[in-house]
Amino acid sequence: MNILFYGQGLANDDWLDAMRTTWPDSDIQLWSAQLDANWQADYALLWHPPRELFASQHNLKTIFNLGAGVDALLRLPGRPVEVPIIKLRNAGMDPWMFDYIHYGVLHFGRNFDHYRRQQQQRKWQPHASLAPNACCIGVLGLGALGQTVAQRFEQLGYRVQGWSRGPKSIEGVDSYSGLEHLGDFLGRCDVLVNLLPGTEQTYNLLDASRLAQLRQGAVLINAGRGTTLDPDALNSALESGHLRGALLDVFHTEPLPGDHPLWARSDVIITPHIAAPTLIDEALGQIAADIQSLQQGLFVPRVDSTLGY
Repeated sequence: MNILFYGQGLANDDWLDAMRTTWPDSDIQLWSAQLDANWQADYALLWHPPRELFASQHNLKTIFNLGAGVDALLRLPGRPVEVPIIKLRNAGMDPWMFDYIHYGVLHFGRNFDHYRRQQQQRKWQPHASLAPNACCIGVLGLGALGQTVAQRFEQLGYRVQGWSRGPKSIEGVDSYSGLEHLGDFLGRCDVLVNLLPGTEQTYNLLDASRLAQLRQGAVLINAGRGTTLDPDALNSALESGHLRGALLDVFHTEPLPGDHPLWARSDVIITPHIAAPTLIDEALGQIAADIQSLQQGLFVPRVDSTLGY
């Protein structure tokens, strides 16, 4: 079995060592422009590959995307559309994602945003905090990660609701579906957690009109895909005082351009796309199980390119 690896920004040596441990009898190669054109892979493990990679690979059976978001891969010119794509499904990312979002909920819910500003003013002023059962957390996007996040917050005593493209049923979570119910969903959120995938249908879904539907003083946590949120509309909603603050991990353009006004806002926390890192051992464990299932003719969930996830 021949396996090709390419991971933009990933630790190549660590991934290759782990892959050779996982598949000791396989021929595993790191893609480069100098790779022998006669060497053909059966499977490719990829993260943000260059378009040139596919020009020389003609025997691929499956592409494994080394992350949950597949929008960049689906948009890549020259991608062989007949080759199925399988993405990571949690693979150890869910506790990291929950920790990130929980931090954001606590940061604003326990008023650390106020205390940070007060410290700069040397001001000693306590503020009342919302109890979990008085705080409504809305999870926008109920895929594998979204469902886990919703369930974890429900277990902690928060009021939780979720929205998805199609109907979903999660015990203890009020579920909404379809664009016709999105406004009702947004209007009940004290904290909006955006975990939507990046698709044509979700592009700038959170625009000025939708942000205006959130409760006065609501908080936005965006850890899904950057293309789902209009950053200029968010800045305006913060500037007007309609929204209290935001925790942002993903953006249309990454890194976020240095001249964007969100950088300078004291009511915004910006992180460099680190909410849910891809863990090597967990990712390879899932991929190894998927390859074994494929070779046995068993079903493995694949990306639907028409839906974008």
